[in-house]
Amino acid sequence: MSLSDQELIARVVSRRDQHAFAQLVLRYQSALRIWARRLCNGDTHLADDLAQETFMKAYAALGAFRAEAKFSTWLYRIAFNIAANRWRAKKIEWCELDENEEIEAEQCSVKQFHAQKDVEAAMQTLSAAQQLAIRLCYEDGFSHEEAASIMGIPLGTVKTHIARGKAKLQTLLASWQDALPQ
Repeated sequence: MSLSDQELIARVVSRRDQHAFAQLVLRYQSALRIWARRLCNGDTHLADDLAQETFMKAYAALGAFRAEAKFSTWLYRIAFNIAANRWRAKKIEWCELDENEEIEAEQCSVKQFHAQKDVEAAMQTLSAAQQLAIRLCYEDGFSHEEAASIMGIPLGTVKTHIARGKAKLQTLLASWQDALPQ
């Protein structure tokens, strides 16, 4: 029987149960590492460091977790804060590329390959905040509220970033509309 996040967190907080925390790490490490790679310009080693630091900070601060948001949202917020501090210190540059994109593109048809490149190029024209909001909501499956929490900005601002980003993408990618199956 698998325990819920809340039950595992309670065990960690009340008993400093490292096995319970290890279960949380196992549950979230893959998704967090994938997201961390985006935050670290595709640098796997830096992303692994970011993920490790995130889990260490989460363990130390777990007693402060108020469960107002999902544990994953809280965890992503910690990772985002660590990455933002590194960006401010100019230790990493923001990038949204997934290391598997080129491999996947080679396996796609020529049209899909060009579409993917055009979408990525169009995404790069958006502000970093618009890119992050769109990727959190549409690629990572977070709600607007969760994205706002992760980014540390008001909900309305997230919605504005998404709306403006989508409008710009629609304009930039209008030529693909005729090529898409209806």
